[in-house]
Amino acid sequence: MRAEILGLERRRRWTDQQKMEIIGSVGVNGATLTDVARRYEITRQQIYTWRHDLKKRGLLLAPIEPVFLPVEMGLPSRSLEPAYEESSRATSIVELCLSQGRTLRFDSGIEAVHLTRLIRSVEAA
Repeated sequence: MRAEILGLERRRRWTDQQKMEIIGSVGVNGATLTDVARRYEITRQQIYTWRHDLKKRGLLLAPIEPVFLPVEMGLPSRSLEPAYEESSRATSIVELCLSQGRTLRFDSGIEAVHLTRLIRSVEAA
């Protein structure tokens, strides 16, 4: 997909549909925002600007509620370090893949209300 190049200034013009396709390709098959920007020969900031503008104009809708997906937990690996008995509650790091290719890592002991706020903040960015 290439934008039309107009006049001597060689400024590219992208349609709203092209902008939405470019923004939507972030996270597809693991493509990062940087990967997508390089592919279309634009800056990362341009993608952020487009996303903000399209959201503001109501053309790009942000999810209203966080989406929770099922998580499979594997068996813990055996560590050479001794287990600590002082800990009354064992915690682990959880990785959550969000829309637009974002990944959120947090402690499994986080309270649900704090996690919900965190997810909403990240998704709104």
